[in-house]
Amino acid sequence: MTMTGSPTILDAYVACAEITRTEARNFYYGIRLLPPQKRNALCALYALARRIDDIGDGDLRLEEKRTALHRIRKNLGRLDDVHEPVYVAVADAVRRFPVPIGAFEELVDGVETDLSQVRIADFDELVVYCRRVAGSVGRLCLSIFGPTEADADLDTLALYADQLGIALQQTNILRDIREDLGSDRIYLPADELERFGVRLTFDERGNLDDPQGRLAAYIRFAAGRAQDWYSLGWRLLPSLDWRSGASCRAMSGIYHHLLRRIAANPVLVYDRRLSLSAGEKAQVALASLAGARS
Repeated sequence: MTMTGSPTILDAYVACAEITRTEARNFYYGIRLLPPQKRNALCALYALARRIDDIGDGDLRLEEKRTALHRIRKNLGRLDDVHEPVYVAVADAVRRFPVPIGAFEELVDGVETDLSQVRIADFDELVVYCRRVAGSVGRLCLSIFGPTEADADLDTLALYADQLGIALQQTNILRDIREDLGSDRIYLPADELERFGVRLTFDERGNLDDPQGRLAAYIRFAAGRAQDWYSLGWRLLPSLDWRSGASCRAMSGIYHHLLRRIAANPVLVYDRRLSLSAGEKAQVALASLAGARS
């Protein structure tokens, strides 16, 4: 959408909804289950989070990426003065909901990690990374969902949202091992790879090489641990209203389906980027509306 001058708030939200519809391949199925005001606000937060993430994954030179991320940080401190649609919508969402702006700062921190070669020493370091790039998004979502009880323990709910985000990011990492390796990024903890005897390499066809099945064994182990993080994060659900809970179930349920598929057959990620079909995602959303955790 092309605009001149300062966009109206309505125009800004429309622009963010379009970004979310076209770019949020998994999240949009859950976001659209929300009532309009919450849906608009969450689309705005997603659009800004997507912009941050795209800087890290885009084709800009390294210094240009650093400059773009610095600009994001600067804009976060002056939301009312930035007249781009995404920022206009985010500023309005911040006025309407208790959005933790610091979560965007954490997301920028995480994306900065991705700007060069990535090696993760151990699981504790991986959790820090996942908390920055995905736990932050979980806490942003919680600010829009909101608890049903006025006296809810917000710190505890934020912890659950953080844990659910970490579960989703672990799923992303297992799904994207091949793609990340091609970008010189290895998010699987080095000490665990050593313990399982895994050396990440490509075969002659450009697929993940696993002649002795050690990588498959590791992926099953890591998927089991990620499942535990879903269980921790899903403790958030009883504190949400029905539609927010359905949205949360749908967003996390799609990734959970991916995790179960990876755990059942790890070799699926060796030569492709695994995803659910549109029909499968729609089924997860429908199950979420019925209150079923899929």
